[in-house]
Amino acid sequence: MKGDLFSSEHMVQPATAPGMTVENSKCVRYAVHGEMLARQGAMVAYRGNLQFERKGQGVGGMLKRAVTGEGLPLMAVRGQGEAWFAHEAQNCFIVDVEQGDEFTVNGRNVLCFDASLAYRISTVKGAGIAGGGLFNSVFTGHGRLGLVCEGNPLVIPVSPEFPVYVDTDAVVGWTAGLATSLHRSQSIGSMLRGGSGEAVQLVLQGSGYVVVRPSEVTPQKAQQH
Repeated sequence: MKGDLFSSEHMVQPATAPGMTVENSKCVRYAVHGEMLARQGAMVAYRGNLQFERKGQGVGGMLKRAVTGEGLPLMAVRGQGEAWFAHEAQNCFIVDVEQGDEFTVNGRNVLCFDASLAYRISTVKGAGIAGGGLFNSVFTGHGRLGLVCEGNPLVIPVSPEFPVYVDTDAVVGWTAGLATSLHRSQSIGSMLRGGSGEAVQLVLQGSGYVVVRPSEVTPQKAQQH
């Protein structure tokens, strides 16, 4: 066969090392030698001797129902082989979490991650309610975390002198060392998402980085996720 479709740009090459790599801007490849975890439904192809197991609520808190506020469950992938993961053709990125790091991420942006990473479900301080992306997953340990994002994310530095205010529907995640709270603004409400009245922003203070995507979750999108 010939043609652009079969060019080296699209052709998958053999994996050179175990673990996670970006196959292209819309897909992550994981060379599995043991176990890894991914969001259910994100596997688009695999080869080799792999088994897939749905993860739910279970003993010891490790089988959490979801890593997301929307209740999206995980699956474990075990064995020897390669698997490719994607979600709605969103852009894919990899975060290297090192020992002592802590990365808080909105669960809807989680694609897959190393089994060596630990995670816990957390609520944003001051939220007091479920929804609006205010449930997040906190990843610690040592390993790689694959994320998806609608469009190219913005990585905004946060300093004690310059706290950052972000839309709760647009925030992807943030690094350790940042304190969060909710800020309610009456005056800015009519300028956000074409709405009116009171608007709520997530405030991040301290020293670190916040990741924001250039889109928001509409009620229709939230139901689909």
